Amino acid sequence: MSKVISVNSGSSSLKFQLFDMPSETVLTSGQAERIGQDMGAFTIKVNGEKHTETLPLPDHQRAVDVLLKALIDWKVVESLDEIQGAGHRIVQGGPYFDQSVVVTPDVVEKVDELCELAPLHNHAHLVCYKAFVKALPKIGHVFVFDTAFHQTMGPESYLFPVPYDWYTQYKIRRYGAHGTSHWYVNRRAAELMGKDVNTLNMITCHLGNGASVTAIRNGKCINTSMGLTPLGGVMMGTRSGDIDPTVVFYMMKRLECTPDEMDTFLNKRSGMLGVSGISSDARDIQAALEEGNERAKLTVELYRNRAVNVIGGYYMQLGHTDAIVFTAGLGENDAHTRERILKHIEEGMGLSIDYDLNMQIHGKECLISKPDSKVAVYVIPTNEELVIARDTCRLLGL
Repeated sequence: MSKVISVNSGSSSLKFQLFDMPSETVLTSGQAERIGQDMGAFTIKVNGEKHTETLPLPDHQRAVDVLLKALIDWKVVESLDEIQGAGHRIVQGGPYFDQSVVVTPDVVEKVDELCELAPLHNHAHLVCYKAFVKALPKIGHVFVFDTAFHQTMGPESYLFPVPYDWYTQYKIRRYGAHGTSHWYVNRRAAELMGKDVNTLNMITCHLGNGASVTAIRNGKCINTSMGLTPLGGVMMGTRSGDIDPTVVFYMMKRLECTPDEMDTFLNKRSGMLGVSGISSDARDIQAALEEGNERAKLTVELYRNRAVNVIGGYYMQLGHTDAIVFTAGLGENDAHTRERILKHIEEGMGLSIDYDLNMQIHGKECLISKPDSKVAVYVIPTNEELVIARDTCRLLGL
């Protein structure tokens, strides 16, 4: 038996799960939040109960130290020597990584080079990785890349119609994101169908505050909605998704704003929040919709329309589709969002959906299509942390 920790760090957060492998038992999980602010918060879940404390977390090193101390204090482990490997989520692997890898100095150098493509993510990942190396110097580390699964796309899908030397000199192309999630639910859906994943075509919909849709042919990604960064693609909680580039130029002139300020508009003040003026949380918007709020109605219709356009396009690109999978925060838990999308593609795709069953599904695996549906439709909770733990064990030989 080996204990492996899966780490998902952000610029001001650190989420973790500790697994006992190969049984894949979750021993504990939790997160550190508001890292770098005046006061942070640390939460750990032990024996089904969450324990939260407020304390200073000036940097990721301190957050890692608090995490590891908590494992001892709560008797999750007797000694930190029991932890034999750490797997780290990395958002941007660029063109270098089409699979998870054992961390080496060369790997760290490449991930650092790619910080310019994911400035809020890759730098934070490296800071957290170095904090774990300092705290646990004897164990092996693995990087698991959000972009790796999407490296099977052909140039007709990943290139943008801009000067070609932007691609060759500056690496401008579609990289996608949420690849670990798309990979997991694709494989899990195949298991539930009792079929070989390499014989199936699927459209996987990772719908959360960040959202992406992926077309998968015979187990390999052939297209995905996010672009150079997680800003591209379908409408999201606070991100615009795809828009006419002229909007950016025009509004920068009208608002007299800088590129960084426009980046904030598109990444943090657009999407559901920007359109509704209410919230980036679909639950708040649904509540406002039920009260007759017109902006809330517009928001859900716009979100549905953007998702339908991408799903419909991928359906045509695949030629035939065996399954559609909904996952992540909205995909797993928001029956209203699923229903709105499905009702606008059911005729064109020959779907037959049990909408009564759909309304009952929140955060659990379920086939919500009927036997006569031409395409199976599933709700499958994602488990990126488990994929990270599996890859860590495999690559470190644990």
